[in-house]
Amino acid sequence: MKKYISYVTTILLIIVVVFLYGFASERNSKKKMQQIDVVFENGENLFITYDMVNKLLIQSLENQENQSLESLLLNNLEKAVESNPMIQNAEVFYTLQGNLGAIITQKTSVLRVDNESESFYLDVFGKKMPLSGNYSSRVPIIADLDLNDVGEDLTMLANKIKNDPFLEKQIIGIKQKKGEIKQFELYTRVGGQTIVFGSMHNFEQKKSKLKAFYQDAIANNTLEKYDTINLSFNNQIVCSKK
Repeated sequence: MKKYISYVTTILLIIVVVFLYGFASERNSKKKMQQIDVVFENGENLFITYDMVNKLLIQSLENQENQSLESLLLNNLEKAVESNPMIQNAEVFYTLQGNLGAIITQKTSVLRVDNESESFYLDVFGKKMPLSGNYSSRVPIIADLDLNDVGEDLTMLANKIKNDPFLEKQIIGIKQKKGEIKQFELYTRVGGQTIVFGSMHNFEQKKSKLKAFYQDAIANNTLEKYDTINLSFNNQIVCSKK
């Protein structure tokens, strides 16, 4: 008898669970989107605005406007948002309150290319991204660069400049010399010097030498006397005066 009661109880519990699940699903399926909540994961909305993301989502939803939230194809919405060349990643979801949410990661520019025919940015992966009418990024400029010449060394140099507070403020331009081993010249904001940086070999050592030079030159008020700072030699800095 006890076994029978236990069996019946189990069956009843299963029926209740199925009923509650079906009720919740039915209730949730009738929820409609009330608003769109957009969050920019990597800071302020610089290259692209909240309104621009909203527009992308709304356009993607036009063919689904009579459908419930449960049936929305969130993966397709993410792809639609990520089709914008300013966006690196998008996570689209809906909440229990019936709102559509989006977490947006924008691309980060590390270099601006100014060619005779067009201007554009390079992102942290060395990929082309367009300029933005919403925001102008303060990154070094490189002129007359073919995309085929964007290699690992140039991308690495641009990223290291971007991630170093001193270099980010001081370096305003880069020149890449042709050759099998890429050699670089850097152009400065304060002092107007050309830095003959050479290859990316021993980057950290060269950066340390450069910072030491600036500390000494600024302390002795001699920075304006130099027009070239050559870091391509081992264990020394060679400078030429104006």
